[in-house]
Amino acid sequence: MPFMAFTKVLPLFSLRKKPFLVQVHAALVLYLNINFYYGIMIENSELIINPDGSIYHLHLLPQDISNNIILVGDQGRVKIVANNFDTIELEKSNREFFTITGTYKGKRFTVISTGIGTDNIDIVINELDALVNIDFKTRTIKTNKKTLNFIRIGTSGGLQHKINAGDFVLSTHAVGFDSVLNYYKNVDDVSDNNAVNDFLNQIDWNNKLPKPYIVKASDKLVKLFSNKEFHFGYTISAPGFYGPQGRILRLQNFNKNINAQIEKFEYKKNKINNYEMECSAIYGLSALLKHNALTVCVVIANRVNKSFINDYKPIVEKLIVKVLDKLVEL
Repeated sequence: MPFMAFTKVLPLFSLRKKPFLVQVHAALVLYLNINFYYGIMIENSELIINPDGSIYHLHLLPQDISNNIILVGDQGRVKIVANNFDTIELEKSNREFFTITGTYKGKRFTVISTGIGTDNIDIVINELDALVNIDFKTRTIKTNKKTLNFIRIGTSGGLQHKINAGDFVLSTHAVGFDSVLNYYKNVDDVSDNNAVNDFLNQIDWNNKLPKPYIVKASDKLVKLFSNKEFHFGYTISAPGFYGPQGRILRLQNFNKNINAQIEKFEYKKNKINNYEMECSAIYGLSALLKHNALTVCVVIANRVNKSFINDYKPIVEKLIVKVLDKLVEL
């Protein structure tokens, strides 16, 4: 609890009229009692709450969100998802973060746009977790934690010949080329380091780049979907669209054969199916925070055979309905 906050409660004890050391002693006792009862209070600079009581970036209140949260990158896709809802409860927007909460077949859902990249995912997952697992009045972590279900619906680039543009891909594991998760403790508890080492042995990796991490999806959510409709496998989350995904325009890549090497990679009969830009942080942060997470994507380009679908929106809409129907079963 910030020391300045004590000035709000000290007058109750008429301490301002007492010697300074007496005030300090009483303040420390009060601080210890509050933290013993509620837990360690999170500073204003760390947990930023807006004047209306909402979380800093998302501008959401704890009651605004469902336990079942669909994540999309594009703001426009939020409306496409919500167009399937039977009822709309609320719409809120701030920056790239657009949120709609409503019901589908009697079940409450929230859909949020995250923008592009794992850096944005760091904001979204942490703030959504704070909404359900931190008491905003006492600024303390709740004793009884709530588990959220995060499902990302997105688009991606295929990395296997057998996967055609227009196919659906389910990410059983995410390979993080970003470094977001490495800023947190206990990464080794959720990352498959054997798979990471095998990956580094099979790929000509640049030692100037962050070490990848590999985190699996939630078994509970994976079981909802069939491998007859989806290609199951690993997904790479890249920290960029061009160089980090092996694209070459005017700038050369450090390893022009990296996508061919990735295509050949195999670990315990699992292949890397696709590139995208958010999944690894969703899986990693969810695993550390004890939430469930899953990513399903439409392959709109195959990087191996160079095919691309210009009008992929109808296929994305089909995937959205398929996902909603499965999530109703939760």
